[in-house]
Amino acid sequence: MLVDSHCHLDRVDLSAYDGDFAAMMEQAGQDGVRRMLCVAIDLEHYPAMRALVDPYPQVLVSVGVHPSEQQGHEPSVAELADLASADARVVAIGETGLDYHYNQGDLNWQRERFRRHIQAAHQCGKPLIIHSRDAREDTIAILRDENAAAVGGVMHCFTETWEMAQAALELGFYISFSGIVTFKSAESLREVARQVPLERLLIETDSPYLAPVPHRGKKNEPRLVPLVAEKIAEIRGLELAEVAEISARNFERLFLQPKWAA
Repeated sequence: MLVDSHCHLDRVDLSAYDGDFAAMMEQAGQDGVRRMLCVAIDLEHYPAMRALVDPYPQVLVSVGVHPSEQQGHEPSVAELADLASADARVVAIGETGLDYHYNQGDLNWQRERFRRHIQAAHQCGKPLIIHSRDAREDTIAILRDENAAAVGGVMHCFTETWEMAQAALELGFYISFSGIVTFKSAESLREVARQVPLERLLIETDSPYLAPVPHRGKKNEPRLVPLVAEKIAEIRGLELAEVAEISARNFERLFLQPKWAA
C-alpha cells in the first residue's frame, strides 16, 4: 500500500479528468495509492476542502495556516485545537513552520503563528506538519523551545541539510521526501535520503506542486507518489514494495496512533 503523506487535493489540476475529482481519486487507487493526507493551508478554504474529501474515507486531513499565508484569519491556539479535536478525520496540525525564502522584513508574526500551532498540537495531542525553508536554525530552535518532541510530527517536503535532519530526528520527527528527490540537481538531498533511518521516512507528492521526474514542470497529483517511492528504493537498495510498506507503516505510527496533550 502506498501512502501520499502530504497533498493538497483541493488544488490539484483536474483538466486531465474533465474536471472529475472522483476520476482522479479512482486513478490514484488504481496506481496503488490507498491513503492520502490532505493538508490545510488556511482556514478560509478548509471547509470546502473538508467537504470535498468527505466521501473518501482513505483521505485524512489536517488543520492549520501555512507560514506564508498573510491575508486570511489568524487562528488562536484554542481555535486550532478545537477544530482538530472535533473531527476524527483530522490527524495533524499544519502545515505550519517558517518560510524565510518568500517572506522578508520583520517575520516575528511567522514565529508567533508557528508557536501557536505547536501549542495547539499540545492541547489536542496531534502531531505537527512542518514547512521550513531557509529557516533552519529558527525552526529547530522553536521546536525545541515549545517542546514539540512531546507531540512529534514530520518535516514535510524536506530539502535541507543532513545536520537539520539530524536535529529533527533527535526531536522524534519524521522526514518526508517529495518529487524533488528525483530531480537531477538534488544529489545532496538524495544523500540525506540515504541516511535517514527507515523507521522515520515518509514519502509525499505535495500535489499539485513539485511533480517528480519524468513529469517535472507539470501538475502533480497523488498517483505519482510511486515515482518518489521508486527513487527512494533506488537510493536505499530496496524493492519498491519494501519502501511502500515501510513508509505506510511509518505513516500509521505517526498519524493514526493517538497522542495525548502534554
